[in-house]
Amino acid sequence: MGFLDFFFQTDINAGLAQYQADPKGVLLDVRTREEYTHGHIPGSQNLPLQEVTRIGAMVPDQSTPLYVHCYSGARSGRAVTALRRMGYSHVTNIGGIRDYRGKTEGGN
Repeated sequence: MGFLDFFFQTDINAGLAQYQADPKGVLLDVRTREEYTHGHIPGSQNLPLQEVTRIGAMVPDQSTPLYVHCYSGARSGRAVTALRRMGYSHVTNIGGIRDYRGKTEGGN
């Protein structure tokens, strides 16, 4: 996440609307497994940033639209860069779950 990204924060709620309108889209949560277990967006798949190279097992088609989020948008920004370098062509950082206004699954 660069300096200017703090002025142009992505709205996760708008990003989720894009994902929901995309029948081929995959929602990736790149937080740790523990964070994911404590509460995540319904329909999201957990792929911690440290394991992003495992994406091929989850999503073998590199043209699949990926909508990536984390807690604040920083890790998802790094994941998006890594995924693009791996050849995924439709990757969007939708920001951080901390700004999400919907219901979550998991947690207490």
